[in-house]
Amino acid sequence: MVSTFPNSTNIDLSRVRLAIRSLQPQLVEWRRRLHQKPELGFQEKLTAEFVSQKLQEWGIEHQTGIAETGIVAIIRGEKQPEASNPKSIDASAATYGSHSVSKRRVIQNPKSKVLAIRADMDALPIQEQNEVAYRSQHDGIMHACGHDGHTAIALGTAYYLQQHRQDFAGTVKIIFQPAEEGPGGAKPMIDAGVLKNPDVDAIIGLHLWNNLPLGTLGVRAGALMAAVETFNCTIFGKGGHGAMPHQTVDSVVVAAQIVNALQTIVARNVNPIDSAVVTVGELHAGTKCNVIADTARMSGTVRYFNPALQGFFSQRIKQIIAGVCQTLGANYDFQYCELYPATINDAGMAELVRSVAEEVVETPVGIVPECQTMGGEDMSYFLQEVPGCYFFLGSANQQKNLAYPHHHPRFDFDETALAMGVEMFVRCVDRFLNR
Repeated sequence: MVSTFPNSTNIDLSRVRLAIRSLQPQLVEWRRRLHQKPELGFQEKLTAEFVSQKLQEWGIEHQTGIAETGIVAIIRGEKQPEASNPKSIDASAATYGSHSVSKRRVIQNPKSKVLAIRADMDALPIQEQNEVAYRSQHDGIMHACGHDGHTAIALGTAYYLQQHRQDFAGTVKIIFQPAEEGPGGAKPMIDAGVLKNPDVDAIIGLHLWNNLPLGTLGVRAGALMAAVETFNCTIFGKGGHGAMPHQTVDSVVVAAQIVNALQTIVARNVNPIDSAVVTVGELHAGTKCNVIADTARMSGTVRYFNPALQGFFSQRIKQIIAGVCQTLGANYDFQYCELYPATINDAGMAELVRSVAEEVVETPVGIVPECQTMGGEDMSYFLQEVPGCYFFLGSANQQKNLAYPHHHPRFDFDETALAMGVEMFVRCVDRFLNR
């Protein structure tokens, strides 16, 4: 396929790569410092202080305290934007006394564009098991998903762009977002106006991805990550003696019937072309082997890509629970929550990222075009507002034992990916703003 984003001639790409690779020691230092001080969603005070300190040190305009701990940095390019089809207009003839000023051709400057870059900052409630010098110093909290790396990459990008403002036109907004892991910081930041003043034309973001080896990159148009929804249900039966079930309504039996019935939703109610998941992850009931439990509690998650399915699962799950309970004589309490919509990339922005990736990963073999996961991301809210692309940057290295999955207590990644992430962002800025 011929790229609609031809290689840029605005900057010396070999110079860019050398300059970014020289930042690698600082990127590692920043990432490890952040890794040692992990914080949960909307509590990222130390992280935000560190980010703000660096931005201030580099003279970068920024605003703090957005949606509790979020930060937005603004870097304004000094290069004049180039118009592929410059427009000209006839200036009206003006008369000053008896002298007329002839018409002249005036070239209108193209609109200065704004590209946003998003990075999340929060950690997870996990006790780290890695025996490394930079392990978490906060008990029960760990950067087990790479957000420390995302923040370091965004800082490196901010530093580079600030030092090379003459190389790009337009404006770059770098959004340091809290609480991606929950309850979600993207929407509060959007509600606070981070996509306004100046208005953002497009947005990009990346996720370090231990499901891909170092040196690869996953990007695709359309759905990249799934919608995330959760449910909780309590079954109210009638307890009693295990030897006298006829006197009871067994909440365990009711719950078991519900779990089985829920599996028919994907198997028989969803179009086989549409991928979806209904998982019951928790089921708690009973206190003793010879006591029939009067109450059973379950919770689960729903994942899907197709936005047309929004609202379907909550209705169907409730129908099944209600039907089983009515059949077996139980009552229920049901709660459903739609957390994040599907993360859906704009086709044009995905093509831009892919075209840049061909240069950064150096070989098309390293680009995984159909990379998808049923994991969820609140980057999806940004992508609902403006065209954008979220992509995966391979970070696993089996030879260094850096391939544990995300959210594992021994998760870590090959830090070589940090400079690669900065290069991806910088080249995307060049390709989008200077084209």
